[in-house]
Amino acid sequence: MKNSLILYSGGMDSTVLLYDKREEIALAVSFNYGSKHNERELYFASLNTKKLGIEHVKLDLSDIIGRHFSSHLLKTGGEIPDGHYQEPIMKQTVVPFRNGIMLSIAVGLAESRGLKKIYLANHFGDHAIYPDCTSAFIEPFKEAAKAGTYEKIEIVSPYVSITKRDIALIGKDLNVPFKYTWSCYKGKEHHCGKCGTCVERIEALEGFDETVYA
Repeated sequence: MKNSLILYSGGMDSTVLLYDKREEIALAVSFNYGSKHNERELYFASLNTKKLGIEHVKLDLSDIIGRHFSSHLLKTGGEIPDGHYQEPIMKQTVVPFRNGIMLSIAVGLAESRGLKKIYLANHFGDHAIYPDCTSAFIEPFKEAAKAGTYEKIEIVSPYVSITKRDIALIGKDLNVPFKYTWSCYKGKEHHCGKCGTCVERIEALEGFDETVYA
């Protein structure tokens, strides 16, 4: 039964989750929040949801987050740094409380649509720099979602304890078309191969990476 919603960016992790739970997912929700790579992400998000026959809703937060928040990830921010996610400089790409904001909207939308569950593709590798991807954040948010809805909406993050490599291997088994996903924070024609999310992508897809890097 399709009774679930997925927060879907068009990136590697959420695309694997989309394919993994496609028999349950009734609605995929993507956000334009004014990031440098939103356009590329949303293109692939539309492509994959169309292929799987899953309804796709795009919500625009660019006038709020894009204009008023501070992050190098946003079009209004500075240059995207090169390097590995583990490096402190990568904190410049954090969009404050992004998951909290998007999850809040998703909870309200799920209850409005009569859906019972929300899927989120955060993973263990996110924990280094993203506080709103950790279990310490997600677990109490799950309780808040249940307490704040009549339908006791459930938030499920099945990849929270595994690595991006683990997710990539799940996707490989599911025949996920990784070449139709987007990671690079710079949002150019091709993946740069040097920013934190590109480096992480290269490591995760080693041995079966079809990505074109600049």
